[in-house]
Amino acid sequence: MVTWTLESFTFSMPPKKGKGKLTKAQKATQQQEDEERRLQEEGEAKLQVEKEEQERLEGERKKKVLEKLELKDQERREGELNELHHLLEENHTAVTTWKTDAEEKAKWDRYLHCDGSPDPAVQKDVNTYISLWREDPGVNIKLVLKQCTLALKLAEELEGLIRDNTDPKEGLKYQEGFILLQELIHHKHLLTTDEILQTAGANIDTETGNMQTVVKDDNITLCLWANLKKNSRFKGLHFEEAGLGFELPKQLAVSNIAVRILHTRYDHLSTLARMADLRINTPLPRSLAGGEEIPAEIPEQGETKREGGAVEDIEAQQQQTVDEEVQSIQGHEGRKSAASVQSRKSSPQPPEGRGSRIETQMEALGAEGESTSPLGQRTVMDSSECFQAVDLLQYTPLGGVFYYNVFHLPPQAHQVNGWEIRQLLDKGLQVFPYPEEKSHSEETEAVTCPPVGVSVTLPDFVVFLETPEVARWDSAGKQWRMDGITEVSYEEAEAKISFKMDSFQAFVLMQETYANLPFLSWELRPLGQDSALFTVNGALIDLSITIQGDQCRLQSDQERGLSHLKGKWMSGPALQRAMLNAGINIFVNEYTDKYVSSCGKDPLTEHAAYEQMALFTSACAFSWSKWNAKCGAEHLLMQVCEHWGPDSVPKGSWSLYLLGAQRSQKLEITEQSEAFSPDLYPGGEFHSTFIHMLQDDMSPEGVAKPRGSSCLFVDTVQSLLCATRPLMYS
Repeated sequence: MVTWTLESFTFSMPPKKGKGKLTKAQKATQQQEDEERRLQEEGEAKLQVEKEEQERLEGERKKKVLEKLELKDQERREGELNELHHLLEENHTAVTTWKTDAEEKAKWDRYLHCDGSPDPAVQKDVNTYISLWREDPGVNIKLVLKQCTLALKLAEELEGLIRDNTDPKEGLKYQEGFILLQELIHHKHLLTTDEILQTAGANIDTETGNMQTVVKDDNITLCLWANLKKNSRFKGLHFEEAGLGFELPKQLAVSNIAVRILHTRYDHLSTLARMADLRINTPLPRSLAGGEEIPAEIPEQGETKREGGAVEDIEAQQQQTVDEEVQSIQGHEGRKSAASVQSRKSSPQPPEGRGSRIETQMEALGAEGESTSPLGQRTVMDSSECFQAVDLLQYTPLGGVFYYNVFHLPPQAHQVNGWEIRQLLDKGLQVFPYPEEKSHSEETEAVTCPPVGVSVTLPDFVVFLETPEVARWDSAGKQWRMDGITEVSYEEAEAKISFKMDSFQAFVLMQETYANLPFLSWELRPLGQDSALFTVNGALIDLSITIQGDQCRLQSDQERGLSHLKGKWMSGPALQRAMLNAGINIFVNEYTDKYVSSCGKDPLTEHAAYEQMALFTSACAFSWSKWNAKCGAEHLLMQVCEHWGPDSVPKGSWSLYLLGAQRSQKLEITEQSEAFSPDLYPGGEFHSTFIHMLQDDMSPEGVAKPRGSSCLFVDTVQSLLCATRPLMYS
């Protein structure tokens, strides 16, 4: 039957034929089904109520348990914090004492060594050394390169003093010494080049009719070519033994020129660029009018004056010689000499209390509210050049500097009746102007100067994780620039890069500083007492660092570029510098988050975690967890297990630990869980420190093991963790 209801009227239609009324049995069955359905619904409702009641009771029980655990944690909080503070203070005091004694011993050993090298910390000694070497007339290439080796060692020591210095006045003194020294090294290279080119006619290659030679030592590779034949069909030359080559346009092939490619395995130009950035970004200590020079009564200059007038004469002589060098190599990158001297006159002093070095990340954390201008973000007056300067935080120069120059070929010596006649020029080696400067009458003519080519086989002591970038040196602005470089071709199989430039300039190969970040995973596990292995799976390359006491050793499957590092023990800071110079960077600083994505963790909590991880590295293994990115900025999360031997950690041994600013706890979830949950591990407790949390699940032998750790081992592990910050950048 079908029924319609319209307001108060009801219409019914008789049932269709063939559809009879329900029988009594059917009605009884239907009633029984309705009753069962009702009872089932009532039962489900009752169960739901009981479940909710149980959940409420369970929640209250858990709340009471948590309150009890929190109360217990509060009761022992002071004792745990005092014990941790005592351990950290004890290690810090022992390390400080050891480092102080080591520095004193190094000073005494240097005094007893008596190798003729000056003390880089004494400005008078450095100035005297520079003055005496400048007056040395020797230009023999072997002798000069030997002298340069000693000078480079001194320059490296000055770089270290600049990097570690905290006194602005001392920092300025070290910078001046470094600039004078690198200018003098460059000047000596020019003198030896001039000497070799003056006798080019006596060393002609029989096949080409030109002179070509390669001179190498541990620090430089010098490639020289003298155009004696002036063959218009000459295109270029490749120095096979040096892995360097050049290409010349026709107008240079018929010119009286010499080409030099000087590859220095060190990079003083980038140091000058960083120093220029520091001076530009450092606020003035006092108001100075535009163009006004800083008064001569700078403290270190005043002290020098009180020592006597001899040093003043040395400095005046140095200034005069630098000016002469600038005039003799005008138009060349040597113009940096004049710019360097001028910058020392007009650059403001760094402000009181701020050093000329970049603080490490964890050092910067202690200075709340302090802000510094990042290097490489220099303000350039010419807005058209702002985007061209290379950011030396984003990019790292690798493999040293390549000085690519063209000179006027000096007059050649002639043999007359057994006498050698040689014309001496007053100004020394002269730069050949290319591109040629156009006169006013030539501006309308179609005078073209094609670019010059150069090819470089990548140095075998560095690793390029990606295709290298090429940058040229801007001597006027003291910066690297990537414009003006064309037709770049990279042959990965041969590790060779070729390109062209508008002119002859110094250039460098670069790669992104943080190409290997963020880490995909990491692990720190003990190998024995005071020995551990830190493994990092980077974005592009995997590597491991073995730590033994205060010494570290790099391990990697990478073959090319690391043969001089792999298996070699050195201190943590030395290994860090060596890895950076080799192109393997896993280290961070206060500017890294500008270029690399991170988990955004609280830095103080993170630093506290590294301190405590270092204390227990002899007894526990620590590893990356995917949940670290899910637990919030105020918490850290990692996998931990007790582990002693050199073997790998067995699967299934790891547990998850959640660290916060106030307390630490073991979690119920595992690395294989489907979702993150901060629930406490059943039977677990809260602790105010990470190390006391770990002790709850450790054996008595494991708890005792960290007590025997060397303070130097703990300091080395902590320094490595703070330098890489794996909990932040993975």
